[in-house]
Amino acid sequence: MANPFRGEVALMLDGREHVARLTLGALAELEAELGADGLTGLMERMDAGRIASREIMAVLVAGLRGGGWSGRAADLVAVEIGGGPLEAARLAARLLALAFRAPE
Repeated sequence: MANPFRGEVALMLDGREHVARLTLGALAELEAELGADGLTGLMERMDAGRIASREIMAVLVAGLRGGGWSGRAADLVAVEIGGGPLEAARLAARLLALAFRAPE
């Protein structure tokens, strides 16, 4: 079960729940995958609703890997994501928001 206080979200892949979390290593992997100097632009585009499906997939893959998943982007393309593309985008946004929230 995902713990939002640890920055985790639950993601259903082919009917199985997986925990995703953007650790520092996962964020570094995400930056490298997107060829970005930082994630500010990605977050701004997401807030404005201008994020590409490739970016959503990259966030989800990085989050899943941060949660212990050993798959790759090609593996994620081949599975059914619970809730479809809209839920995938919502979860990617949630992962980024949790990763950059101020500590309580």
